[in-house]
Parts: sequence; structure tokens; C-alpha cells
Amino acid sequence: MKKPDALQGSLDLLVLKILSRRPNTHGYGIMAAVKEASDDLLRIEEGSLYPALHRMEEAGWIRAEWIKNDTGRRARIYQLTATGKKQLGVEESRWLTATSAINQVLRTV
Repeated sequence: MKKPDALQGSLDLLVLKILSRRPNTHGYGIMAAVKEASDDLLRIEEGSLYPALHRMEEAGWIRAEWIKNDTGRRARIYQLTATGKKQLGVEESRWLTATSAINQVLRTV
């Protein structure tokens, strides 16, 4: 089965959900969490993730800071803000509404 490399319409939801459960996560950690939690069925590519993180930071949903990791290298970590927690609720509601409608179509057509 071909693995999707773009998670059209669900990227914000996945990133916000991961950061709600794993604060202070760097970009690679977000990508790894999606891959692991989906049993390697979903993947986020760097070319999609980092622009999305930048956009979410500008929207005030997340905040980022530079830290030095254990090896002394700089790493950028991300955290959910209070506004991001509210947006997570909005995104989850949208997702549930859309998947419910899709399931209804699949059952009735």
C-alpha cells in the first residue's frame, strides 16, 4: 500500500494533538510521533511540516524556542499555547464532522 506523503487537511490537527501530549518536541520528534502512532501508515515530510509549524507559530497556536540538546547542538522545540489548545478543539471538531459525513456517504451510496 502506498503511504501518503501529504496529510491533506489533517496536518494542523496532528501537530497540535502531538504537542498537546508531548510538549517541548522538535520537528523530527513530531514526524516520528506521527509515523509511530500510525504504525508507519502516515508520514509527514519536512517540506510540509516546517512551513506548517511556522504558520502555526505566526497564528499564535504554538511557540518555539531554541535550546541546546545533549550533544550541544541547537534544536528548536515547540509547545502548544492556550490559543493552540482552543484551536485543537476546533480542529478535532472539524475532523469528527468531516469523517462522520464521509462515513455516512460510504454507508448509503
